[in-house]
Amino acid sequence: MSKRKSSNSGLTPDKRSRLSQPESSEEDETGYFSSGDLMSTSQSVTGEVGIIESISLKNFMCHSLLGPFEFGPNVNFVVGNNGSGKSAVLTALIVALGGKALTTNRGSSLKGFVKEGESSADVSITLRNRGHDAYKPEVFGQSITVDLRISSEGIRTYKLRSKTGHVVSSKKEELVCILDHFNIQVDNPVSILTQEMSKHFLHSKGEGDKYKFFMKATQLDQMKEDYSYIMKTKTMTQNTVEKHRETLQELKRKYHEKEERFKNLASLDEMQQKLDVLKNQMAWALVAEVEQEMKPMRERIAAEEKSTVKYDQKVEEWEGKVQEANGTFKELQDQLEGVTVRMQQLQPQCAEMKNQAQARSRVHKTSEAGLHRKKTNLRDLEKDKDQLNKRIRELKHSISQSNSADTRARVERMNHIQTELEDLSFQDSTLAQQIDQFKQACSAAKEKLTRMSHERQDLQRAMESKQRNLAAMESSRDNRLCRFGEHMPALLRAIDEADRRGQFKRKPVGPLGFCIRLRDPELGLAVECCLKALMLAFCCDNHADERELQRIMSRQFQQGRRPQIIVSTFTNTVYDVRNGAVNHPEYPTVLQALDIENPVVANCLIDMRGIETILLIKNAKDARRVMQCGDRPRNCREAFTREGDQVYSNRYYSSEQNRAQYLSGDVEEEIRHLQSALHAQRTQLDRFQQEMQQVTEDERQNQTLLRRAYDDHKAAQERCRRLKAELTELQNVEEPQSEDLKPLEEELEELSSRISVCREEFEAVRNQVLTHKKEYEEAEQLYRQQREAFNSIAEEAEPIKEQLSNSDQELARSKHHKQHYEEKRKTHVDMIETLKKNLNVKEQELQASIAKASEICPERLDVRRTAKSLDSEISRLKHKINTQQDQHGHRDTIVQQYHEAKENFNKIARQVKGLESFIRQLTEIMNTRHYVYAEMRMYLSVRCKYYFDSMLSQRGYIGKMTFDHKNETLSISVQPGEGGKAVLSDMRSLSGGERSFSTVCFVLSLWAIAEAPFRALDEFDVYMDMVNRRISMDMMLKIAASQRYRQFIFLTPQSMSSLPVNNLIRILRLKDPDRSQSAIPFGQRNPE
Repeated sequence: MSKRKSSNSGLTPDKRSRLSQPESSEEDETGYFSSGDLMSTSQSVTGEVGIIESISLKNFMCHSLLGPFEFGPNVNFVVGNNGSGKSAVLTALIVALGGKALTTNRGSSLKGFVKEGESSADVSITLRNRGHDAYKPEVFGQSITVDLRISSEGIRTYKLRSKTGHVVSSKKEELVCILDHFNIQVDNPVSILTQEMSKHFLHSKGEGDKYKFFMKATQLDQMKEDYSYIMKTKTMTQNTVEKHRETLQELKRKYHEKEERFKNLASLDEMQQKLDVLKNQMAWALVAEVEQEMKPMRERIAAEEKSTVKYDQKVEEWEGKVQEANGTFKELQDQLEGVTVRMQQLQPQCAEMKNQAQARSRVHKTSEAGLHRKKTNLRDLEKDKDQLNKRIRELKHSISQSNSADTRARVERMNHIQTELEDLSFQDSTLAQQIDQFKQACSAAKEKLTRMSHERQDLQRAMESKQRNLAAMESSRDNRLCRFGEHMPALLRAIDEADRRGQFKRKPVGPLGFCIRLRDPELGLAVECCLKALMLAFCCDNHADERELQRIMSRQFQQGRRPQIIVSTFTNTVYDVRNGAVNHPEYPTVLQALDIENPVVANCLIDMRGIETILLIKNAKDARRVMQCGDRPRNCREAFTREGDQVYSNRYYSSEQNRAQYLSGDVEEEIRHLQSALHAQRTQLDRFQQEMQQVTEDERQNQTLLRRAYDDHKAAQERCRRLKAELTELQNVEEPQSEDLKPLEEELEELSSRISVCREEFEAVRNQVLTHKKEYEEAEQLYRQQREAFNSIAEEAEPIKEQLSNSDQELARSKHHKQHYEEKRKTHVDMIETLKKNLNVKEQELQASIAKASEICPERLDVRRTAKSLDSEISRLKHKINTQQDQHGHRDTIVQQYHEAKENFNKIARQVKGLESFIRQLTEIMNTRHYVYAEMRMYLSVRCKYYFDSMLSQRGYIGKMTFDHKNETLSISVQPGEGGKAVLSDMRSLSGGERSFSTVCFVLSLWAIAEAPFRALDEFDVYMDMVNRRISMDMMLKIAASQRYRQFIFLTPQSMSSLPVNNLIRILRLKDPDRSQSAIPFGQRNPE
């Protein structure tokens, strides 16, 4: 039980002077805050310590943010409708000043005060700390701020801040001291009367309840409990004294026995001194043995250091061979480079000559082709000449054999053929147009099939991806890891198994998306679009762990992309990013929006993505306003919207992803969405298959029609060719006339002249061919010579390459031998270092032995005996001493038992004497206290009666208050009426308003006799009518006007518009709660 309230029984002179101030009942009802009183009231009239200056709430009960707002030093009205936060302010005041949850009647546990969905609730209260009664003014200054944080688990933490905001203490004991100093009693109904307590008291009909209320308000019940506790303690102390008296005689007897044994103890000093000498010799004998062990170690180190020279010589020898081989290698490289340069110089000339030879060859072949054409023309002309001679002979033979009937038949046939040719020409044109149309249709169908095939493949791949995602989502009902891929659970099991086998120095962490939690589920898509591939990434402490993780991933991810691996040293604390992070009052950063338990994950995301500089703004319009209109927030690089859109200061990128895959909260909703999308894609695929079948059928029909058109076109062309041949043949059949011989003979002469010219041209071309052939052979000869020169140089490079290869092998062999001897020298040097370390260990062991020996015997002894022999003699002497001690008892034990018995006897004797003195003093004090308690109870009862009668008389009521301290009852009788004509009756017979008014009078009478820097009353007028409410209000304001050193806080749903305008009255109007906003604004009347 707390003892701090018991100190109120003795009032300070200042408080007693306040308590006895008269309260005039004849003052005008509207004049208790007159201007004259205000002008004469100095600053010292208001409360100096303990009153509430301001209060603010965050995430408390159902309010996201309430306040901060300031209270006046005297009268304060907190006005607002139900749900606006009046009772929350009073509840926060009780809890923040150390009250229990049950005291508030608003919940049984502190965690019930945290707003649903939030991790903690904060309350901040500023108390005045001025004047000569201030608490540690040099530390806190003129005000003390109490900051309370309540976690969702119901844990309460305090921070006590000074006027400057500096945290002075975080201990509740310091808060208890402050409350004791200011006489603040949050569980006293007179100081703070909650709505539930007010209703309970208002409806209470028991006289015992009223008496308990009186006792609790005056703290007499606390004093009574303290006195009962003291009397119980006194009884327990008396019992303890009786027990100690019984044991004191037994301790005295044991003390005399031990004293007798101590006096009769035989001395073993001589043997003990000899044992000490042997122990000294033993200590220095151990030092000598260590020195003997170090001697061969030093000798071996010296011998090994001499043999180091041999390894140095071998290393120098092979170093020379390496340099020699390296020089030879470089010389051969230079030779090969020279040959290569010569080949490069000859290569352009060789290529040019090759081109010339090829050009000459082409000219030669062209001229040969021309010669062949001339020869062919000459042969054709001679053939034509022979045919012409034959024709002339035939004409001369058949001049007389013409037939007119044949001529007419031939002309009719020719006309018929000409008509049929015209029809075939039109048919050919039509078929050509049809072929073009069918070709275009087939080509378009093939292109469409190809395009649709690609689209079908893309759709099938999308369906396979969605099927994998659906399977992962269905598996994630039992295992959330399945969201990150079908291979992820197996990968993590393999990592755990490898970690158990000790293959990792530090177990890798990942996937990173599995290690984070969202504070706001609506921001899942924004966070995924921000982190992207980092959601699947793993983090390793070192590169060796990275290589091991790569091997494990290669077995698990044989196909497809593997998760990213980030190497960063693991730390146990999150980076301090306060200087480089974004601090926006409305929108969180990615770091603030995530709940990350592992510091390694948080640090990795800070390093790789800079999540402390990226804002999350749900609305795209707000994101554009913050990032692109005016100055963007300090340290902010980019922002993401709820839809995953990325916003920079000068550009905006829309997200291709429309749903969160890894961080979505509702798994069933995601499964339904994937099933719906998969069903839509299957429907689309079926439609694609039908369209492709239709296109394929159309293409097949067009191919059939195209082949048919080709056949018809080919048949028409063949028919046209035959008809043209027949027409030509008919046209060539002429009736031979004698006049036709002369043109043929002239043609024969012309043909003979042309043959002569052609023979001359043939001879000229043949001469030109011979010339071109000679030029080609000369160019080919030059190219062959140049190529032979190039090949000879290339042959020179072959032995150089072989020598270079041998030199390279020799260089590698020399380097290998050099490395071999360097490693042997290093091993030898390491062995010497190991020997030296062992020697250093022995040296330290020697120094420790010397130090230990010096502690035992500061002067070094020259010991001739071995440690083994000394140990044997020490054991023999110890056995002898132990034998004698077994017979007579151990000397140290006897001495110790004697001193312990003496000390125990004296200690118990002193305790008994002290407790007897304490009981006597406590008895005297408690007798006085009980007398003072009865006097004070009587005094407070009389004052309460007096003030109660005075309050009732304000409305012409009469009343009687009867205290029965023996039976602990308080009866109150009230009768509204005309003075002495009224008949007293119990309060239960009154109306609701009259009973509420009487209750207010009772509370005000308790105010007058109880001390507290402030008083708070919640919905005091809830059951009053307008008349009683006005009179009660006037009475409370009159009390407040007479006690300006105290602070009054009234919570009411009434408007209080009828109150007088005064600087000492402050009205805080809370607006109706708006569920769409996070803070409840309030209005303030008459701000100072």
